[in-house]
Amino acid sequence: MLTPETIARLAEELAEAERTHGMIPRITARHPEATVEDSYAIQGVWRDRQLAAGRRLFGRKIGLTSKAMQQATGITEPDYGVMFDDTVYRSGAEIPFDHFSNVRIEVELAFLLAKPLEGPDATLEDALDAIDYAVPALEVLNSHIELEGRTIVDTISDNAAYGAIVLGDVRLRPDEIDLRWVPGVLSRNGEIEETGVAAGVLGHPATGVAWLANKFHQHGARLEAGEIILAGSFTRPMWVSRGDEVLCDYREMGTIACRFV
Repeated sequence: MLTPETIARLAEELAEAERTHGMIPRITARHPEATVEDSYAIQGVWRDRQLAAGRRLFGRKIGLTSKAMQQATGITEPDYGVMFDDTVYRSGAEIPFDHFSNVRIEVELAFLLAKPLEGPDATLEDALDAIDYAVPALEVLNSHIELEGRTIVDTISDNAAYGAIVLGDVRLRPDEIDLRWVPGVLSRNGEIEETGVAAGVLGHPATGVAWLANKFHQHGARLEAGEIILAGSFTRPMWVSRGDEVLCDYREMGTIACRFV
């Protein structure tokens, strides 16, 4: 376990890396004794400082929920982070490329909660009952820790590599569509790069919402009504560069477009 002083120092390193769009050396290379609990403590100190500075919570992101993402990162368990309202874009947005580091795109679904969801034994059925609607979303990944050799401890500390969310326009209740079979066809500059279906996320994309509620219970918290939960990618991350135009087709759930400038 890391000392409170070390946790605070690492949280400040990550905050500075976010401000400068820079990178820091791997935490696990410098502190091989660091645990998953330490990494959430680092993230928590960073989050609380952001809130104290005036940023507002928009929701939560879940990561590493699909085999595609676990194989792409070499990390074999889900993680989570926070989303602030100044990181939210709508389809058609021009996104400043220089605001992020190691910029990649993931294909996901997001869920708005109509009522609280609490563990320790939340199920998929409980999650579906708590969800108001699903909306397609792209996640912009933003990594401030060197990628080579990183572990889940590094990723969690770095707010689960979250950078931004791009939301689509189509909202559907869970009883209006079989969420397992929502497709994602992801293109960059007119060329298809990644495809997948939402069942790739733990068998059902809302399973991650139940997982997060149960994880939160371990920390004495719950998911609240009105929160947006970004449920995890069902494709591998796609690298993007300045000037790239991104389009994702979700069939019945419409399309999302954005451009990095």
